[in-house]
Amino acid sequence: MHEIFLDELKKLNTQFMEMGVFVNEQIDQATRAFVDHDKKTAQSMVDNEEKIPTESIDIQKKALKLMALQQPVATDFRVVISILKATTDIERIGENAMSIAIETIRVKGNPRIPEVEKIISNMTHNVRHMLIQVLTAYVQDDEKMAREVASRDSVIDHDYVRARKLIVDGIEDDPSRAVASSSYFVVTRLLERIGDHIVNLASWVVYKTTGELEELTNPSETKTI
Repeated sequence: MHEIFLDELKKLNTQFMEMGVFVNEQIDQATRAFVDHDKKTAQSMVDNEEKIPTESIDIQKKALKLMALQQPVATDFRVVISILKATTDIERIGENAMSIAIETIRVKGNPRIPEVEKIISNMTHNVRHMLIQVLTAYVQDDEKMAREVASRDSVIDHDYVRARKLIVDGIEDDPSRAVASSSYFVVTRLLERIGDHIVNLASWVVYKTTGELEELTNPSETKTI
């Protein structure tokens, strides 16, 4: 019976990883579309927006069925709980990527601010790298890697605050940038939220490997809202 459980859990982990990789690609596609003013690509993403939530529901249904039918022992139960929770965070990351695509379609106005767009590209690169690493940590039960990934969220937060200052300064220098800049506020905030969800994923890796629920963010950290 336990062998059946492990086999089904392996399939579930594979599906979870595939969903995570797909969402990672969505982040890249959405931010590239935003920076390149590519509304066609953004619209294509929006037209397929149900793919991620549908996949999330499927994984969660399978996980719940696995618990109900196989009645896992405490350690295995913890593994299934972690994948349920982690899948929710992956779905939220996908929603944030979709919101960037929607903002790409909505945004109007020029001139843009190249310095801010460079930060957006940097934030995208960093969150995508963090996401792949935390997914790897999840599959490999690597608590140390998960904690290292969570610690790098401070870089995302720093870029977020820096971008907001540049946006405000840019509007003060040239009020005609105000329309486009409203979208910069939205996109940088969405990327910052993606970083937060990756920290949540890292927390679920720690829970999966140790059984301890631990807050990996710095309680003393403050962010510009």
